[in-house]
Order: sequence, then structure tokens, then C-alpha cells
Amino acid sequence: MAYVDETFSGWGTNEACIIKILGHRNAAQRKLIRETYEKDLLQDLDGEISGDFQRVVHLWTMAPAERDACLAYEAIKHLPGSNCIIMEIACARSSVDLFKVRQSYQAWYKKLLEEDVADHSTGDFRKLLVSLVTALRYEGEEVNMELASDEAKILHEKIFDKAYDMRANPKDQYLTLLRSAIKCLMEPEKYFEKVLRLAMKGFGTDEESLTRVVATRAEVEMELIKEKYYKRNSVTLESAISDDTSGDYEKNAFSLNWPWKSLNDTSML
Repeated sequence: MAYVDETFSGWGTNEACIIKILGHRNAAQRKLIRETYEKDLLQDLDGEISGDFQRVVHLWTMAPAERDACLAYEAIKHLPGSNCIIMEIACARSSVDLFKVRQSYQAWYKKLLEEDVADHSTGDFRKLLVSLVTALRYEGEEVNMELASDEAKILHEKIFDKAYDMRANPKDQYLTLLRSAIKCLMEPEKYFEKVLRLAMKGFGTDEESLTRVVATRAEVEMELIKEKYYKRNSVTLESAISDDTSGDYEKNAFSLNWPWKSLNDTSML
């Protein structure tokens, strides 16, 4: 793409042009831009920009499955502290999308995602995370009520056997992860609203969490997340991000999270 090439030519980088081009393109359009770019677009971006802005642009430019594989690979190196990221990838993606993530992970890192998770986790955390990343969830409309009732009873018995009180022990890391997994499966927009709220709570900003949600959910359920955020906090997500960020990072976050005309317009390319 000539426009992208021109962005990197000469002295300095035109960050506004990067935002205008990449921030206003959907996944299919970004894929085509990368394929027609004369060199390695991600490598050139990393060489021209830096910091939080580089991070969000890099993740956004990647294909969804490739991006999730990258996030999983980074998270696995920091287990158990990054358990929630593996859980998010497993629970907030469809079975088809999760399968693509596992394929991409093996293609890029020459390992199986579930094996890497197992090698870097222990005990109940290992059982839960491996089960989540290997799950093939049925996502059709038909429901076998008899089977659902049987599995509900089994789940109740297992929880009772281990004396889990899902409403208690707020400092128990395993129960916290288990509660988060249930919420992420049942109400992902509510889960991600909380992630964003905590990322911008108090002094300073958790840019890593904010960037992860911005880059991965902008094309999925961001409108629902914004509704949940406003209902919970009585302030728009736009205002919260504007107050907590600045410069090119803020501009790019806005371009990804608020409606633009070209999102589904394939004629843009």
C-alpha cells in the first residue's frame, strides 16, 4: 500500500496517517494491507513507533487468531500471574475462533497451546486452563434439557465436594479465576467492562489491560461493553479513556472503539 509506505518515508513518522489507515480498517482490510505491503508491515511499524502506541497498533494490525496466539504466548511466560489472559482467550472466543488460535499458536511457536499451558501451570489452575483452551463448546440453538439438568447436578456435586463457595473467599486466586471464567463465558461484555474499569481505577493506568481489551474486543462486542460501562460508572467509556490516556495512544484507542463509516466497507481498498 503506497499510503502506508509514504507514512514511513523521510524524517519522522506520520502517526496520524497510521491511525487514519489502520485504525479505520476491519480485519479483512488489514489483512489485505499486510499482504500487499512490499515489506514486513509489523516489523516496519515496530521500527518507527514505540511505547503504548506501538503496542496497540501492533496488536490491532495482526489477524485475530495470530493476535490471540501472541497474547497467549506472552501470558504463558508469566503464569500464574497472567492466568486471566489465557482464560479470556479461551472463554471469550467461539469454538471455531479458539481452534484457529490453537492452529496459529502451533504454526508460530511450534508447540501446542495446551501443552505449553500445562508445562507452565500446576494443580487446579492447570486443570482449569487446559480444559478451557481445549474445549469444543456447542454453540447451536438446540438444547438437550435432560443433559443440561444432569450436568448441572454433577457441577453442583463437584462444587459441594470441594466446599467451594463461589461468593466467598475473594482473595482465593483459583476461585477468582473460576468466577471470572464463568462471567466471561456467560456475559463477556460485563467481564470486559470490569477489566476496563479496574485498568483505569485510581492513579495511573494499566495500559496492558486497556490495550488488550481495546485491540481484541473493538470488532466484537465493544458497543455492549460501552453500555455496561456507562450503566456501572455513570460516565462514558470515551470520557474515561480520554481522562486516562493522551497523545497518539488516545487517538488510536478512540479510532478503534467508536463507530466509523468504513468498518464494513470493503470498497475502501
